[in-house]
Amino acid sequence: MPDGALPATLPIELKRDSSTPLAVQLADTLRAAAAAGHLRGGDRLPSTRALAGRLEVSRTVTAAAYEQLHAEGWITGRHGSGTYVTTTPPGARAVVPRRRPPKPPSQHRIDLVPGAPWVEGLDRAAWRRAWRAAADAQPLLRPQRAGLPEYRAVIAEHLLRHRGLVLGAGPGEQDLLATTGTTAAVSELALAVLKPGDVVAVEEPGYQRAVQAFRATGMRVVAAPVDTDGVAVDAVPAKARAVYCSPSHQYPLGGRMAAANRVALVERARAEGWLVIEDDYDGELRYDVAPLPLLVGLAPDVVVHLGTTSKIFTSTLGTGWMVAPPDVAGAILALRERTGTGPSAAGQRVLIELARHGDLGRHLRKLRRELSTRRELVVAALADADLAVLGDDAGAHVVVPLPTITAERQAIEAAAAAGITLDGLARHHDLRPRWHGIAIGYTACSRDELVGALPVVVRLLVTAVSGS
Repeated sequence: MPDGALPATLPIELKRDSSTPLAVQLADTLRAAAAAGHLRGGDRLPSTRALAGRLEVSRTVTAAAYEQLHAEGWITGRHGSGTYVTTTPPGARAVVPRRRPPKPPSQHRIDLVPGAPWVEGLDRAAWRRAWRAAADAQPLLRPQRAGLPEYRAVIAEHLLRHRGLVLGAGPGEQDLLATTGTTAAVSELALAVLKPGDVVAVEEPGYQRAVQAFRATGMRVVAAPVDTDGVAVDAVPAKARAVYCSPSHQYPLGGRMAAANRVALVERARAEGWLVIEDDYDGELRYDVAPLPLLVGLAPDVVVHLGTTSKIFTSTLGTGWMVAPPDVAGAILALRERTGTGPSAAGQRVLIELARHGDLGRHLRKLRRELSTRRELVVAALADADLAVLGDDAGAHVVVPLPTITAERQAIEAAAAAGITLDGLARHHDLRPRWHGIAIGYTACSRDELVGALPVVVRLLVTAVSGS
């Protein structure tokens, strides 16, 4: 083949009306030709300018196609000489672009399931700035098993300002570690501190991913019933080795643990050797009073506190934290060292930059204002229809109790038919459901969508309550 010329038997047809970009079409054609032997190792390709002229496309198209093929190893550039086909990669097969079936038109659904962050409210300029600044940081030579020191300093300041926790105060010292999130932290605690077969009491209804994380690591999970005052401490069996709870804003019922229950839980933990795992998944989000004191502040010697950025910002960061007694923190670090695991630095660096520029605090204030307004809208619509509402003036969801599990299922199915996704309490039980109702989240959708969906949801819930 003459230098820089493509074989005449190699037609290149670019479909300008296709949804596939022209550069991708060109790269697919040249790749298939090289894999099939129509282009051979050492063949010189036309310059991007010459090929663009032949195909009557922008040079940007040919340059992008060449860059992709170069990254995949199909072509190589020789300084001052041109671009050449390399030897066909071993085991390569002809790549024939597959015709993708047309996607069916998607039906937009309004998501009212709890657990999502309010990503619509992120300051995108601040978000991009933080990621750019994080990318400028010096790459780590060795893993930071405990987390970046700067990240832990940011979290310590966050806990002081927004949760009133002074690290190191109280009857014992505490260590602060970075985590990749609550569920991962639960698994680490089970593997590092507990033993296979240990009994762990988990709130019922409660966070089922924690239940599965404990079981996956060999723990025996027992249900600790929850009422409007939080976990029923007397119902926790004496043989328990750990108790998992969400005292500041119980998930999913939304209540707070009463002061008497907090004291009783701590006293039993100290007397019977329990480890109390405090999940503070959205403790910063209170609208009636200041955030409630943390259990770890009351009893740092027996409580492990878990927090996450997934409800403040987004799960994209993959960051969280753990405040634990030194022996527990030491066992976690030893586990990470043995297994070569630990929290990723990328999300930590982004949060560091968000805090450095004040964006963390600004976003939290903005988040509280928006969610308080949304909660008022939801509660007012439910109250106008004489529907009961469970849960404190906090967090990002409310619960409407229903009389039966059948009513719950019917409400969910009717909402789905109307293009609205709801969440029931049944799935938050490990055993036979004791609580029936709908948990309405108000963060995953826009405010306009929420306002538009509320009349439909209220009507469905009134029907479910009345049984008509």
